[in-house]
Amino acid sequence: MKRINTVLLSYGMSGKVFHAPFLSVHGGFQVRGAWERSKKVFAQDYPGTKSYASLESVLEDEEVELVIVNTPTNSHYEYARKALLANKHVIVEKAFTTTVTEAEELKAIAEQRQRKLSVFQNRRWDSDFKTVKQVILAGLLGDIVEATLCFDRYNAGLSKKTHKENPGPGAGIVYDLVPHLADQALVLFGMPQAVFADFMINRPASRVEDYFELLLYYNNFRVRLLAGYFKREPAPSYQIHGKLGSFFKSRADVQEASLLGGIKPNQTGYGIEPEEEQGLLHTEKDGVVMRERISTLPGNYMDYFEAVYKAITADASIPVSADDGINVMKIIEAAYTSHRERKVVAI
Repeated sequence: MKRINTVLLSYGMSGKVFHAPFLSVHGGFQVRGAWERSKKVFAQDYPGTKSYASLESVLEDEEVELVIVNTPTNSHYEYARKALLANKHVIVEKAFTTTVTEAEELKAIAEQRQRKLSVFQNRRWDSDFKTVKQVILAGLLGDIVEATLCFDRYNAGLSKKTHKENPGPGAGIVYDLVPHLADQALVLFGMPQAVFADFMINRPASRVEDYFELLLYYNNFRVRLLAGYFKREPAPSYQIHGKLGSFFKSRADVQEASLLGGIKPNQTGYGIEPEEEQGLLHTEKDGVVMRERISTLPGNYMDYFEAVYKAITADASIPVSADDGINVMKIIEAAYTSHRERKVVAI
C-alpha cells in the first residue's frame, strides 16, 4: 500500500482533533510532521515525526506529497498557493479562502500543476447530516418546500482564537460557520439562485458579526441558514419540510467530543450517537400517516481521508472539490453584498 507523506501547517485544535488522528490510523498516510511555531509537541504525540520551523522548510522537503492548510482563514490562499506551486497536493480547511477570486485562482493552479486540491468540509460526514441526507434522498418527505439548517450555541464570551474575533478578512461567525451550513445546503439542494442575508453583533465585547441568517432562494422552495451565540435552548438543527411530511434532527454528532477525549477513529463504537438523539420523522407513506424516530447513521470523518487517498493514488474523484469551495465562497460574497445593500442578490 502506497503511503502519502503528509505535513500539517499547524498543530492546534484542528490538527490534534480533526486531522492527525485520522492520518495516523488510516494506513495510507505517513504523517511526516507539522509546522510548529512555538510549542514543539508534535513528535511527543507522534514519535519519529519532524517539527518544521517554517513553511519554506515544509515546501523544500521533496518527500512531502500532501500539505494540510489548517491555519487561520486569512492565510489559506497564500499557503495553499505556495504549496501548489511547490507541486504538493493540498487540503485546505474551511473557509476555503476569503474571496471567490482567490478560490478560483487556487483551482486554476491545481489544474495547471495537476495536483489534487480539496476543501476540508468534514461536516458532510457528521452522523446527523448523513441521516438527514438519507431521509431526503429516500423521498420520505416528498418535494421539499422549506428547510432550516442551524448551528446554535450559547456563549457570550469571545473565542480564545483571536483571528476569529479581530476584524479583518476571514474573521467572524460568517466565515466560521456559513461554510459548514452552505456546503451542506449545496450537497442537499444544489446551488441557489439568489441570497438574502442579515448579520448582527450581539455579544457585548464583540467587534465582528456573531449572528447570521441567510435565506437561499430555489425555484420552488427556500432554505434558511442560521447561527448565533445566544441559543440556550436550541431548536432542532435540521428542520426539513416536504409536501408529504417533516423531519427534525438535532446536531448530535459525537466525533469531536470523542476525539477530544482521546478516542481514536478506529475504535469500536466510534461515531455512534446516543439513541435519544434520533430524528423525528412525521410523514405519509402509501396513504398512511406515520410519526416515528429514525435511527441515526454513524458519522466518520475517515471516509473523507479515504476518498482523498483514492484521489491521489488512483485518480478517483476528489472529495469536496475546489468547485465546491468556490460555490461556498460565492454564497458568502453574495450574502455580504445582500447585508450591505439590504436586498436579494442573484448568484
